[in-house]
Parts: sequence; structure tokens; C-alpha cells
Amino acid sequence: MIGTLAFGDGGVDPLGLGTWRIGLGALLLGALALSLFGRGVIPAREDLPRVFACAILGVALNQGLFLTGLALSSPMNAGLVLCLIPVFTYGFAVLLGQEALSGRRALGIGLALLGVTPLVFPDGPNGLGEHGLGNLFMVGNAASYSLYLVLGKPLLRRYPPLAVTAWAYLGSLVALPFFAWSSRLIPSSGVAWAALAYVVIGPTILGYLLNLFALARVRASTTAVWVYAQPIIAGLGAWWVFSERPGPGMALAALALFAGIGLVARR
Repeated sequence: MIGTLAFGDGGVDPLGLGTWRIGLGALLLGALALSLFGRGVIPAREDLPRVFACAILGVALNQGLFLTGLALSSPMNAGLVLCLIPVFTYGFAVLLGQEALSGRRALGIGLALLGVTPLVFPDGPNGLGEHGLGNLFMVGNAASYSLYLVLGKPLLRRYPPLAVTAWAYLGSLVALPFFAWSSRLIPSSGVAWAALAYVVIGPTILGYLLNLFALARVRASTTAVWVYAQPIIAGLGAWWVFSERPGPGMALAALALFAGIGLVARR
């Protein structure tokens, strides 16, 4: 939600914000991983292709698609579309042989995709509407991040999670020239600078470190509840800061998405 303030008057553009996140994320997470684990963070040669794939999917494409989509959509829409991540993650895990397909979970995938359809095509098959294109970009972001989670799972058996994420950011530096080319990189307003600092320090650095802290201490059921909490928090914030109101179509989409996630996540 705060990221949208960085795109306002005197702010940066989506790929400009991505440039800051990738550059500083690689620098700070790489330095932290090296200081904590030393040579233990260096991946073996046979793991380098998987590390590079994770870098492109989990950071470069993830950042580019999400930030571009957020600029073309709204925080409330973003909170709902990101609920697709556990659904897509399960789908890719089935395709790559990491999990078995069940009828109940297949039904959940279908419900979740049905729920996101009115967000991408709010005017029906005739067009994408006001936020449809942005939502479509964020669906792509959810898919790329989900595939990153599945491909990165074998790496987590051999390396610390912080090291895997640091190398994902370092590998994504190859995309930095594309992000920075013709982008607005330097904000000219105090609000945009504050939003930029929050996005880089909060979701990029502290968010990951707090996730590590929480995942080591909470049960999987608690994590599942957080999936439902994200769109609620984003919706309340969007209503308070941007006066955004959900329509009937968005409410129906949320119900279908939540039902689909429940069927996929339930053990």
C-alpha cells in the first residue's frame, strides 16, 4: 500500500522503485549473509543454474511484475491477487513432482482462479477495465514467485534461508540495467522519499528478517491464517489512506479466493 505513494507526484516509476529494491537488497542481504555464515553462503557449482532461476523468478520478474501491476491497479486489488501465491505454489509443486494432486485441492485451484477472473476482466470478455491490466501483471507476479518457492525448496535443504535469498538478490543484479534504463530513480518530494525508504527498509529487508524469526517460532496453521489476514489489512489500509471501497464484484472475488485457498491449504 505504501508503495503506491512512491509513484505519486515527484516520485519514482515502478521499475525505478525496483532498481532501489534490487540494488540495496543485494547489498544489505549479501553483506548480512556473508557476515553470519562466511563461506557457507557460496553455492556449489551444480546449484548455480537453480540459484540463477530463483533470482530471475523470485526477484527480477517478481519485482518488475508486482510494481508495474501495483502502479496500474490499487492496494485492495493487490491484496486479493497476492492470495494466489499458495494456490500457484501447490500447482507448481504438483507439476514438478514435489506433491501429489488431490481432487479437493484441484477444486481449490479452480475456485481461486474463478475468483480472480472478475478482477482481471471486470467488464467481462470485452476488456480489462480500469484495473484489469495491473491485476494481470500481479497474477504473473504471484505465479513467478510461487515457482521460485518451489524451485528454491531443494536449496533450502543445503543452505541457510538467508543465504538463498541473498543469492537470489545478487543474481537478479543482471536485470538491474533493464530496470534502471529510462526509469525515474530520484524522487523530488518528501512523501515519495519517505515511501521509498519504507519500501526498501520494510518489505525488502526487515520484512524478510522478521519472516525468518516468525517461521522459526510459529506453526504452519498460524502461517495459513496470515494468508487471509493480508488482504484484510491491505483493504483496511486502502480504505483509510486512499478511501478505496470494495464493490460487489470484488467481494464475490474475495469469497471465491478465500474458499479456494482454504481447500488448497487445508491438510
